[in-house]
Amino acid sequence: MNRFLAAACAVCLAGGLHAQPFQPADLETARELRALALESGLAYEITSELTTRIGNRLAGTEDDARAVEWAVDKLESLGFDRVWTEPATFPSWTREHERVAITAPVEQELVALAIGFSPGTREGGVEAEIVMFDDLAALEAAPGEAVADRIVFIKKRMERARDGSGYGPAVAARGQGSMVAAEKGALALVIRSVGTSTNRFAHTGAMRFDAGSRRIPAAAISNPDADQLERLIASGDPVRLKVDIGAQVNEPYTSQNVIAEITGSEHPEEVVALGAHLDSWDVGTGALDDGAGVGIVTAAAKLIDDHAERPRRSIRVILFAAEEIGLWGGRAWAEAHKDEIENYQLAAESDFGAGPVYEISARVSDEAWPVIEAIHAELEMLGIAMGGRSQARGGPDFMPMSIHGLAAADLSQDGTRYFDYHHTENDTLDKIDPAEMAQNVAAYVVLAWLAAQSPVDFGSGPGLIEAD
Repeated sequence: MNRFLAAACAVCLAGGLHAQPFQPADLETARELRALALESGLAYEITSELTTRIGNRLAGTEDDARAVEWAVDKLESLGFDRVWTEPATFPSWTREHERVAITAPVEQELVALAIGFSPGTREGGVEAEIVMFDDLAALEAAPGEAVADRIVFIKKRMERARDGSGYGPAVAARGQGSMVAAEKGALALVIRSVGTSTNRFAHTGAMRFDAGSRRIPAAAISNPDADQLERLIASGDPVRLKVDIGAQVNEPYTSQNVIAEITGSEHPEEVVALGAHLDSWDVGTGALDDGAGVGIVTAAAKLIDDHAERPRRSIRVILFAAEEIGLWGGRAWAEAHKDEIENYQLAAESDFGAGPVYEISARVSDEAWPVIEAIHAELEMLGIAMGGRSQARGGPDFMPMSIHGLAAADLSQDGTRYFDYHHTENDTLDKIDPAEMAQNVAAYVVLAWLAAQSPVDFGSGPGLIEAD
C-alpha cells in the first residue's frame, strides 16, 4: 500500500475528519478520488513519456513545437471533452556554446552554462582580470572604475529551504547582473549557480532585460567551481578568466498554450483551472521543471473525468508556453481572458517538482474561506497543513492574472532537494519518487473536485484586488 494512503486510512479510523460545507456525496467522491490517486501511476507515466519522447523543450525551438503537438495528442487520447490551443508570442534565444576557464594564476576549465538571453562574446571570447562581489547589491554600489574592463564574478550562495525561499535572494544576480555590470563597463559576468547542489553541474536560467538595454555576456558556473574561484581570489594573486559564449536572440516566435476541459454539468462557464508549464530549459529533460507538473495536473483531471459523477463547474488543465523565459504563456492567457475573470473560480499550478505537498494556502473571498478550510480537512490525512490567507498566487503562470483579482490556491511542495537539479543537465526522470508524485495528484484531485462542487464562488474579480 502507498505510504500516503496508509496514513490517510489511519487518520480516517481515528476520526480525524472535520465538519465540511459539502454534500455527503461530494465528500464521498473526493475520498474515492484521493484513494485512486494514491494508487495511480498515471502522472509518472505522462511525465516519463514527455521527457523520453520529447526531452528538453526550450521555448521557440523545434522541440517546443514537438511538445505542443505531443500535448494536444495526449490530452485528446485521454478523452477530455475539449482540447484546444491558444497562441503566445515571445522573443526566443539559442545557445550555441559556452566555455569559461581560469587562465591565471593557474589554468582550469570551469563547468558553465550561459544564462538565457545572454549575448555572445566576440569571436574567441573575452579575457580579463576578475573582480568579485558578494551579491548584486554590492555590484550596484561599486564605483565604475572598479568594474570597467574586468569580468565580474558574483559569489552569492543560495541557501537550502523547504519552501525554496533561498531562491529569491540569490536569483537577483542572474536576473539583473548583466545589465548592472554592463552599465559599469564590465566585459562579462560570471555568477555562482543559483542552486543548492554540491555536484559539478551548472544551473542556467533567464536574465531580465529591457528593450534597448545594454547587456554583456553572462554565464553561471557550478558551485564547486565557484568555491574554487573564491579560493584562488582569496590567495591574493590576480585571477584572470576567459569567457567564450556563442548565443543569439532570434525573431519573435509563436507557440501555444495547450488547454483541456472537463465541461461542467451545471455551470460550464465557471472554471477551476489547473496549470503547469510545458516548456523547459535546453538542458536535462525538464522532468522536475516542469514535466512533473504536467503529469500531476493532467492525471488529477483525468481521474475526475473518468468518474461517473460529473463536476458541476468546468475543470481546465492549462499547459502554459514559455514560462521559463518570462511567463509569456501566462501573460498571453491573462490578456486573452482578463475580461472573464469572474468566471475563473480558482487557479492552482504545479511547478515545483514532485516533492510531497505539505501545506495549502489560498487567496479567496471571506465567504469562501470556510470552503478552503473544508478542503484542507480532506487533505490533512495526506500530511498537508493549513497555511495562511491572502498569500497564494496560484503559481508563476497565474501571476499575470493575479493583478486582475484571480482567486488562487497554492499546494506547497517540499522543495528541499528541488534546487539541486533545477535548470541543470541533472533534471531527469530518475529524480522523481512515484509515491510522492501520487500524493501530489491526490492533493490536486481533491482540490479540483471540491472547488468545482463548492457551494459558494471563490471571489475572483475586483474584490480580491482591493484585498491584496
